[in-house]
Amino acid sequence: MRVAVDIGGTFTDLVYLDEKTGQVGMVKSDTTPPHFEKGVLNVIKKAGISGEEIDFFVHGSTVVINALTERKGAVTGLITTKGFRDVLEIGRGNRPDLFNLSFKKPVPFVPRHLRLEVNERLNHKGEVLQELNVAELDAIIAHFRAQNVTAIAICLIHAYKNPVHEQAIASYIKQVWPEAAVTASHEITKEWREYERTNTAILNSYVMPLTANYLDKLEKHLIENGATGLKTIMQSNGGITTFAHAKQAPINLVESGPVAGMYGAAVLGNLLGYENVIALDIGGTTAKCSLIQSGEISITTDYKIEWDHRSAGYPIKVPVVDIVEIGNGGGSIAWLDEGGALHVGPKSAGSMPGPACYGRGGTNATTTDANLVIGRLNAANFLGGEIKADIEAARQAVKPVADAYGTSIEEAALGIVRKANANMVNALKLISIRRGHDPREYTMVAMGGGGPMHAMALARELQISRIIVPVASAVFSAWGMLLSDLRKDWLRTYNCRLGELSPDAWNSEWAQMKREAHAIFTEQGIAEEQIALSLYVDMRYSGQEHTVKVSVPDNVDWDELLSQMRERFHLLHEQHYSYRLPDSEMEIVNLHMTGFGRLEKPQIAEWTGGGAAEQAIVENRRVHLDEFGWQQIPVYQRDLLAAGERFDGPAIVEEPSSSSVIYPDQRCWVDQYGNLIVEGAE
Repeated sequence: MRVAVDIGGTFTDLVYLDEKTGQVGMVKSDTTPPHFEKGVLNVIKKAGISGEEIDFFVHGSTVVINALTERKGAVTGLITTKGFRDVLEIGRGNRPDLFNLSFKKPVPFVPRHLRLEVNERLNHKGEVLQELNVAELDAIIAHFRAQNVTAIAICLIHAYKNPVHEQAIASYIKQVWPEAAVTASHEITKEWREYERTNTAILNSYVMPLTANYLDKLEKHLIENGATGLKTIMQSNGGITTFAHAKQAPINLVESGPVAGMYGAAVLGNLLGYENVIALDIGGTTAKCSLIQSGEISITTDYKIEWDHRSAGYPIKVPVVDIVEIGNGGGSIAWLDEGGALHVGPKSAGSMPGPACYGRGGTNATTTDANLVIGRLNAANFLGGEIKADIEAARQAVKPVADAYGTSIEEAALGIVRKANANMVNALKLISIRRGHDPREYTMVAMGGGGPMHAMALARELQISRIIVPVASAVFSAWGMLLSDLRKDWLRTYNCRLGELSPDAWNSEWAQMKREAHAIFTEQGIAEEQIALSLYVDMRYSGQEHTVKVSVPDNVDWDELLSQMRERFHLLHEQHYSYRLPDSEMEIVNLHMTGFGRLEKPQIAEWTGGGAAEQAIVENRRVHLDEFGWQQIPVYQRDLLAAGERFDGPAIVEEPSSSSVIYPDQRCWVDQYGNLIVEGAE
């Protein structure tokens, strides 16, 4: 049995594949903060799976992002080069709210009295200008002990070029204080940018003890229940890694859960022949979207947490799938500001008490309550019948909004849904139009409990002509994990003008990275023929600040290599920034190698169930469909639809944990794998 478990803000999802029978199943249960491992064990028990059956376990966890946002990590100290103690305070000058005279920089995770300096110095080439004085470390360690520090970050100037002094400090601390969680910046990132490197090293140390404790407890419980197979966890780069590697660099798990759905959307798009995909995942707490170009997910190292239009946030310089995430999900709360304007999110009702219609004591109106009031959710078959939806409680929760605007409860509920949709449209524009991509040329993959409910309206707004609602859409992130490979990214700064590149130096850098990749994957039990490597460079015109990522052709002669890199860069730069400078000098900033340890994938079976569309209609329900108004429309039960069946909107297709709302100007058909394909009517 292959089992994937994804922890969300509201629900913990499980997808399993029985490799003997090919049967795929899915289960949801409540997320159990702060003891998230209980939710994992609960959902496995609910699925009726014994530990002995689990041959392969993959996990998507929110433990890292929760520790950061809730400030529940370890007391952390920083060791840095003399004179650079305050790099966290200085930060960057490109603040988001430029004209706000009351702007305040984010408070560093390490206070100034825990940021200490050592005498040492390298130049930008990595050459030693001043040797490290190891004797200074005893006083620093004594100070940290007295301040109850349990985690230490080390970040020295130009250590990305030469880590010799960082290695010496880390080695000494581990000798005299083995209990401390230690992170040297070069172990996490070898890209330049002093502020970003420092912050990343600090946050890795900050979450290291908590993550190790969580994974140790989870592994212990799984083994006690008989699960002795391979245990892996999803990383932010769209690949998986072992529990042991995750404990060494837990900051790579910061977006552990959400990225799996984006990876799954890329796999599904390639399977169905749609290489350009916009992935949309709407859960209980957030909505997330990402753009997939030519079948490949986009990776960035310019990731930030807690960034918004008023806060500069905190940079994390590790590879992360390029996702735009907003606080809009099924549990997002509708509220009015002092001026009487309606907002939805980012605060969420979570799973406890949850939306008012859950009947668990919630009183605030949420997006789920609003969808229930306007008929888009079935009160009699809510979450597959697990919860008896209280529609009267939902109406009472929406009533304050209605009273504030002097409208009916139904009109207020529609306003809440439209406001949530407007927020999501803005997020979709950020990953498409704002980056030079025309959404009309893409296929949308809608996932999560709320994705299918909102996707058709969002696609109509952006003129996206095709929407895929995959099988297991409500637990699609967990499904994506089952298809993932082991993955690790190697990035290092290599600043050189393209015309000055030396073939020998160039090939030597890549060869060293390739040796590291093969060593790590071999250690994890991956055979040589299962290792795949992809090469990229971050390039820019000389004198610019920002870069674009360009794929590097392998096994071509030197002149052809340079020619292809130039042309690919010009094309990508024009797409991103609307112009090219054909006569300008180009330069390479970073080398980026992605390594995959290919794992055996489950076969995606064709859908053989269901029957005629007419026989799948379980009721006709009164539903509000925006400008089409209230309509009495058929409701189809998804598992009763056979492959190849077609029907026109308006319609709703229900499944246990989600509902697809199809508009009158759209039509739907079921493909050979059981996915719903929704297209604009001709």
